[in-house]
Amino acid sequence: MSTNLVNLGRVDYLPTYEAMQAFTAARDTATRDAIWLCEHPPVFTQGLAGKAEHLLAPGDIPVVATNRGGQVSYHGPGQTVAYPLIDLRRTGYYVKEYVYRIEEALIKTLAAFDVTGHRVPGAPGIYVRLADPFSHAALTGPFAGADPFNGLGKIAALGIKVSRHCTYHGVALNVAMDLSPFSRINPCGYAGLQTVDLSTIGVSTTWDEVAGVLGQKLSTYLAP
Repeated sequence: MSTNLVNLGRVDYLPTYEAMQAFTAARDTATRDAIWLCEHPPVFTQGLAGKAEHLLAPGDIPVVATNRGGQVSYHGPGQTVAYPLIDLRRTGYYVKEYVYRIEEALIKTLAAFDVTGHRVPGAPGIYVRLADPFSHAALTGPFAGADPFNGLGKIAALGIKVSRHCTYHGVALNVAMDLSPFSRINPCGYAGLQTVDLSTIGVSTTWDEVAGVLGQKLSTYLAP
């Protein structure tokens, strides 16, 4: 059974979150898996473990409490958001591998634009070298040690929820957006973590192009 790729366009966060919950609550073993692709108007989302002190100055941007894992994140125009709605019992793999596969899909999506994405142990999401985001070298030397983010910028954030063995929430990949709201929070709970997008590191592309690649990579890497 193939995954249903759905492009929602620009949609408000809260009703999309509620729709994911409703889809997951109503689905059964015959329900086709889906990946929803969208972008949101400006919004801060707070995960279950979220601490108020990581919201530094939300100002006029709304804050929505959610039931995903992780801390506070920001969504806004110019960011490709993907919500995989996957029945893990059907896939035959568990949550840890699910996260790994999502990150692999992100890395392969970035590679399609000649950008090298990296994992940082213990910090879900994908990062790029700020000095040379196109370098294929592994993270070593100055990137290891006391500050795991030294010389890195975060380009994709991940936060998931699993209910009755079915996933929702997902991943956000920064394409070409106003990055200033990230300075109003500690992104994903890390003070001073720099956030970047494809535009900042010199990649000229469109939201639609990135959404198309990310949707296909997620379909491939999340398949059973």
